[in-house]
Amino acid sequence: MRDAIIELYSDTDDVLFADGFDDAIIGFDPNLWRVVYSRYKAIRIIFESNEEMSEGDAIEFAEYNVFGAYIGEKTPVWAEDFTDLNI
Repeated sequence: MRDAIIELYSDTDDVLFADGFDDAIIGFDPNLWRVVYSRYKAIRIIFESNEEMSEGDAIEFAEYNVFGAYIGEKTPVWAEDFTDLNI
């Protein structure tokens, strides 16, 4: 999805991506010019990439170091996408 966002949007203005989380991209908000990521998928990426981290630790790490990080007006959006829930 990263390639599609670059192809469709980056020719007019820079797009800011979160390094290491390409598999968590679920869309792009052209009104805010921000990449939209799945919080659930980001936590899974963190958890699966660190064998010593529990799922709870991965959630805590993501909340503090990823979802709460502000890097300017194009800071990515971290959304609850509910695609992996059985509701």
